[in-house]
Amino acid sequence: MRILGIDYGTVRTGVAMSDPLGMLAHPLEAIKISYMKDLIDAIAALSMKNGVEKIIIGLPKHMNGDESDSSKKVRELASELEKKLNIPILLYDERLTTSAAEKLLIETDMSRKKRKEKIDSLAASIILQGYLDSMPITGVE
Repeated sequence: MRILGIDYGTVRTGVAMSDPLGMLAHPLEAIKISYMKDLIDAIAALSMKNGVEKIIIGLPKHMNGDESDSSKKVRELASELEKKLNIPILLYDERLTTSAAEKLLIETDMSRKKRKEKIDSLAASIILQGYLDSMPITGVE
């Protein structure tokens, strides 16, 4: 089952995809679209092209668990994608994912410019992998 992971941003939205077995997340790209309708169309096209059956979107929260100002936009994105694609759209706590992504990129000694290009899709991959890791493994005895 192909699953798409999304790290929503007002400037760039990171995207990641699972392998066909739904076990490993891989960063794809950052979509540089700021208008919600165009972003929905781009995500829908990517989902249909790759046979995506579920989408996981990072839900921004403060450290105390309260939703952030961006949470409303994420919920709007999820609702519109669900209407357009008619597949499950789940929200997943994204606390500290961008920080974790930046730390990983710094550890690889990547330049600041390259980090800026990669951080959103890597954050999406961390969100998606967190979701995949939380799912029970089926078919294992």
